[in-house]
Amino acid sequence: MKLEQLNSLFSLLKTPDLFGRYITNSHIEKCIEKMPTSTSSVIGFSVENRPIYSLRFGKGPKKVLMWSQMHGNESTTTKALFDCFNLFLTNNEIPNSILETCTLLVIPVLSPDGAERYTRLNANEVDLNRDAQDLSQPESEVLRKVFNDFKPDYCFNLHGQRTIYNVGGTHNSSILSFLSPSQDTQRSITPNRKQAMSLIVEINSMLQQVIPNCVARYDDGFNLNCVGDTFQNLNVPTVLFEAGHYPNDYNREEVRYLMFLSILKALEAISKGIDVEGYEDYFLIPENEKQFYDIVIRNIKLESSSVEAVDVAIQYEERLVDGKVEFIPIVEAISKLDSFYGHREIDAKGQVLKNQYNTMLEVASENDFVLLNTEKISLKP
Repeated sequence: MKLEQLNSLFSLLKTPDLFGRYITNSHIEKCIEKMPTSTSSVIGFSVENRPIYSLRFGKGPKKVLMWSQMHGNESTTTKALFDCFNLFLTNNEIPNSILETCTLLVIPVLSPDGAERYTRLNANEVDLNRDAQDLSQPESEVLRKVFNDFKPDYCFNLHGQRTIYNVGGTHNSSILSFLSPSQDTQRSITPNRKQAMSLIVEINSMLQQVIPNCVARYDDGFNLNCVGDTFQNLNVPTVLFEAGHYPNDYNREEVRYLMFLSILKALEAISKGIDVEGYEDYFLIPENEKQFYDIVIRNIKLESSSVEAVDVAIQYEERLVDGKVEFIPIVEAISKLDSFYGHREIDAKGQVLKNQYNTMLEVASENDFVLLNTEKISLKP
């Protein structure tokens, strides 16, 4: 794949109507209205009767089903999809080769109620990614009906992950993560799992040129209630994509571009034909670990009489306020945090640290800033 060409094209392809973390039906509808009417349709409705849209591109024999925002607050992949759609609508050799061999059916926002609320759960407070067997929610029924009717050859399950993840054994942020889900309790390496693994190997090989040592994979513990495990169990190669944290990118605009590249690379590999001989390289990708906080303030004293210095971990709570996502700094831990990393690190050098009210810090408290002796330090991103 021609990375330099895509990099130069991206500023033209990037959908201006989609920015930041809060992406809802009202945002994507502006984008859909600008596309040929033949590409989009309403395939069902949510709990609160919001439409669930699908878009179709290509006429090739290899069928790929993709869905995003199964969790309403995981919007990065939705932005990347619409950037891909813009590329599909150009007369360019990269999309042309994909669309000649593939038919793509894409659900950009599966949980429009969750997206509106900016929550992981739908309006009935159900995690749709644990509803693959019960199919208790209308959104779950819509996805399963599309799966049954379309009969995909491949599935892309598009998500976003928290800032807490690092690439196992390193202090690198897990910027993107992937998984070839298990399809049985034995985690058998079946032919369709090998195909999904081989796709991830291709994506990782490309990403190492752009974000070296910042790609991880998820543990493949089996849970048939998860959609990816269910579709893999039905013998359809399924890949989980997870958009993570790029340094200082809380709006996830840098990761948006990396996800755009990853989706295109996977589609290119499918269009050319997947070579499963190298699937074992999948296991060379380190697993995710949870060793990051948004901020770590090291070597602080809580009182002037304290003998031992400790560390303070700050984690952002993503809160929807007046149609915007705000990042609220919450004290997550006060202890020695030698085995953890901060996306931002501050060395207090043994000085006394107090909260914004000039009193002692407490776990679970909100603090827009802290006082290091008399210095005011903002904790906002």
